Amino acid sequence: MKKFALTALMVSLIFGLKANAAGIGYIDYTKVQENFSFAQQAVKEIDSKALEMQQYMVDKEKQYKSLDTPLKKQNFEEQTAREFKLKEDAYMRLRAQKEEQVYNKIQAAAKQVLVEQKLDAIVDYRVIFVGGVDISDLVIQKLRSGQY
Repeated sequence: MKKFALTALMVSLIFGLKANAAGIGYIDYTKVQENFSFAQQAVKEIDSKALEMQQYMVDKEKQYKSLDTPLKKQNFEEQTAREFKLKEDAYMRLRAQKEEQVYNKIQAAAKQVLVEQKLDAIVDYRVIFVGGVDISDLVIQKLRSGQY
């Protein structure tokens, strides 16, 4: 009798959980990023820093060509390599920081959509073969509302 009662309880729990499940949402992260002005601005800042580094190297190349002795050229190369490494490190830190900020804002908006839509989970759209609910536009709306 106890086994029957336990089995009945387990079955009712399983069916109860399935009845309350709202489903799986999926998000096209790239689409959201492309339609999020903060992300667009972050990309512009990163690209600007990359162009700045390219211009730095062009300028240094011109300076290098004007040097007349091998010793001056060697010293110049070493100094330029150290300076470029510092610029490259700063670029990588900026890029990581901006990517993390964008990700955190998109994730926060997605979490709010998850709660509002009573979804069980949100996954990347490339994981879904059939079914699910596309929440990309809802997340874009949240981000455009200025809360993030």
